[in-house]
Amino acid sequence: MTLHRRPLRLPALPVLAAVLALAGCAPGDSEARVDPPPTPPADVAGFCAALHKELPETVAGLARGEAAPESDLTAAWGGSAIVLRCGIPKPPEMADVKQEGVEVNGVRWLALKVPDSAGGGFRFITGMRLAYTEVRVDKEHATDAGMLVGLSTVVARTVPEGISSY
Repeated sequence: MTLHRRPLRLPALPVLAAVLALAGCAPGDSEARVDPPPTPPADVAGFCAALHKELPETVAGLARGEAAPESDLTAAWGGSAIVLRCGIPKPPEMADVKQEGVEVNGVRWLALKVPDSAGGGFRFITGMRLAYTEVRVDKEHATDAGMLVGLSTVVARTVPEGISSY
């Protein structure tokens, strides 16, 4: 009786390695690369630090993860599905009266569609607050502005109303 053994096919190893690598990449498990805005004035940075301390652990069911580099100006949920940057300079879109917006829990947000060529999704930017805060939501999670409910509550509590000069 002869025993025939099948040789191990090498192409299977790279596929197996890729599957194992992807298994650990669930949303919320990975570190998100978030470029902080340019250094804002001290008062704006103070509002952002207060906001950062109060941010929720989950947004839209996504766990808060690590944002790199670590900063009081940034946060992320679900990897980079939802990314917050506080203390951004006044966006030029704020001057356009034709831009659409929403109000959630007393906080006004400018709503900007991100072109598919830039990854899709939405950018929401607070208005009438002493620090501008931007929330970028990827295409998959940009189905409605519901994720702004918890974030708006924290913004209302930590960033005073007014018009930022920055």
